[in-house]
Amino acid sequence: MKRILGIVLAVLLTAGVAAAVIAGRDSKDTGTATTTVRGVIGSEKAEFFEDPDVVKALAAKGLTVRVETAGSWDMRDLPLDEYDFAFPSSAAPADELRHWTKIRGGPVRPFYSPLVVVAHTSAAEILARNGLATLGGDRHTTGTLKMDAYLRAAEKDTTWQQLKGVEGHQELSGTLFVTSTDPLSSNSGALYLAAASYVANGDTVVADPAGIRRTQGLLRKLVQVQGAQQSSSDGPFRDFTSGVGNPLVLVYEQQVASLLLAKTDPGELTVLYPDTTVSSDHTLVPVTEGGRELGEALRTDARLRELAVRHGFRPAGAAPEFTAATAPYADYLNQKLTGVRQAPVPTADVLNEMAERARG
Repeated sequence: MKRILGIVLAVLLTAGVAAAVIAGRDSKDTGTATTTVRGVIGSEKAEFFEDPDVVKALAAKGLTVRVETAGSWDMRDLPLDEYDFAFPSSAAPADELRHWTKIRGGPVRPFYSPLVVVAHTSAAEILARNGLATLGGDRHTTGTLKMDAYLRAAEKDTTWQQLKGVEGHQELSGTLFVTSTDPLSSNSGALYLAAASYVANGDTVVADPAGIRRTQGLLRKLVQVQGAQQSSSDGPFRDFTSGVGNPLVLVYEQQVASLLLAKTDPGELTVLYPDTTVSSDHTLVPVTEGGRELGEALRTDARLRELAVRHGFRPAGAAPEFTAATAPYADYLNQKLTGVRQAPVPTADVLNEMAERARG
């Protein structure tokens, strides 16, 4: 029954949310494209594949790309043999896809993005005043979220009203929590549990039933305090930038960087890098030879790497490209990820079990 429901949800998601983001919709941009490849991607990459310059660069490599969006973990319930590639947002669901589909050939990781927490600056300043964060710069537009302190506060069901300095901030009320996505369908939500469980498990990756039991109470609190969760990080980020929703939201750094590189006014925004986080390795799983060609083009082509940076991604093995492009926004972004520790990610089976228990 559970698998049937998963398939139904995945089909609804693909039909409703994803509809079709089609790279190459304008015939003038098809250039020399001779091979059409179709794939399913995480929604955070939709604007990249829609970009006319990306369409043109892919056409120069002989490729026209048509994509649909789905949650990274929902992809395992899709008929992948009908696609040329799947492009989830990290290695764990990619490994799961390879296991389920018996795909031959290794995955390709062309770019990545660390998870960050976007906060209203006033909220970030309250966190800093209470030892839950540190802030940098005169404008307090970037800083560090102290994961250990934050998780202790979450364990105690701390409210905003219990924090020092919250007087006069009527917008800050109720339980203190970070909005994340559904860990059973969304990559960012699952990686949030991976980072939190690592800290809660004594800085050790959860790898067995005992570790799952040790951390499940905290993870359940992190998830269930949120109520209904969205299946993609795009929705919570759009809510945040629109001035609605929770004042603390887990997103990809790529989403923030893309906003800044587009010269969009970010408003009252502070980017908090968890001192223990997980980077999302966007991992393309080829199903056909055309999918493999796309992955290699994204990984090696200089123009496509440049365009990936323009959309906020960090190209694999090329920190200078990202650093140079985002130099004007260094007051928001921790370009070198100084003071940020990468937590190992549990296996797909363990991560799925943790998500199941967190959701209850």
